[in-house]
Amino acid sequence: MSNREQCLSMFAVKKTPARKKTHEWRHGDYLLTDDPRRLDLDAVCAMLHSTYWASDRPRSVIEKAIRHSVNLSLLHEGRQVGFIRGVTDHATFTWLCDVIVHPDHRGKGLGKWMVQCFLEHPELQTISHHLCTKDAHALYESFGFKRIQAMRRSDRLLPFLLV
Repeated sequence: MSNREQCLSMFAVKKTPARKKTHEWRHGDYLLTDDPRRLDLDAVCAMLHSTYWASDRPRSVIEKAIRHSVNLSLLHEGRQVGFIRGVTDHATFTWLCDVIVHPDHRGKGLGKWMVQCFLEHPELQTISHHLCTKDAHALYESFGFKRIQAMRRSDRLLPFLLV
């Protein structure tokens, strides 16, 4: 079999992915989990619609983004009160995005704890991590993130990229 035929045969095999092991962390009364069954899409949409970066993001786009990401849900007494999402190729990069804690639960160090857990997540152990923020530089710099110049291609202006 030629190299080309071997490559084609690798892509022709369609495997049904086995259920991945879920990862959970506890912080007092809070649970952070990557279990997709625990994610409350309505709560995530409501929180994201209250932000400067996703206020006009349609629910269908949020749902599609979640489907193609590693998601961590912050739960308090079984209710979704926070969210953090990673877009990754599982090898070279992870884009950290949509970090949100419900206003009723802010000021307790939960955002910092969520980022720490996110960076420890086994599926997100990549060569580099990236993000974009308008107002939380100190939080991310405390985890070793550095401000860099970046390029972007899009027809749509994003409020968090405007300086």
